Amino acid sequence: MPENIEEQLREQSAKLDAIYTSVEKTRKYFLIIMWISIAMVVLPMIGLLFAIPTFINSYTDLSQIYGL
Repeated sequence: MPENIEEQLREQSAKLDAIYTSVEKTRKYFLIIMWISIAMVVLPMIGLLFAIPTFINSYTDLSQIYGL
């Protein structure tokens, strides 16, 4: 009987190790996806902070030149 329990404990330990490995891979995957998502939202917003004033200035300059 004790041998059976030890065998079950070894099997459970192996399964727990496999679960831990899987969870760590999933955690890293979600972390990468989170950083990519943040970069895809924040970087364009930073770019727009510089682009919008430039577009507004060029539009107002053209309005004054052509008398629009």
